[in-house]
Amino acid sequence: MAERISGYAARFNSETTIAGEFREMLAPGCFARTLRERPDVVMILDHDTGRVVGRTTAHTLRLLEDAAGLRFELEPDPTTPSGQEAIGTVKRGDVRGCSFGFRVRAEEWVDGGNRLPLRIVKDVELFEVTLTAFPAYGDTSASFRVASSNDAAERVKAKVEAAMKARGIPL
Repeated sequence: MAERISGYAARFNSETTIAGEFREMLAPGCFARTLRERPDVVMILDHDTGRVVGRTTAHTLRLLEDAAGLRFELEPDPTTPSGQEAIGTVKRGDVRGCSFGFRVRAEEWVDGGNRLPLRIVKDVELFEVTLTAFPAYGDTSASFRVASSNDAAERVKAKVEAAMKARGIPL
């Protein structure tokens, strides 16, 4: 049985205020190029680069953009202090949100009229996602579960079937 943390590190079309200066919203597809380029994205605790709990290139962090936002699945290491902290705080519900570190590659600004201006983020270079008790976007999520060995087997089966389909091999 493997311990997993999963949820949404970011949600599309959800507005938040950044530093009291402007409103921000993520456009659907803003993570697509980053994920296509397969960068080395890390998952950390509270934006602290000294507390790494997963990494895409180590296959301990999986990221997927879907219609709702940027979904993640993390396999934290329960033998490390940061892994124990991630498991414990998410399992208890003390940490339920996420944030992310990025560089904007494309954006659109909309005049807010009598409100703060709105930045619509269209394309980002993502370098980290983080588990946090204080997310900038309140509708992010992180939850704990124990995955059975059947979950891993189903993932392997899905990968094999996708590879066969891509090569034109009948199932």
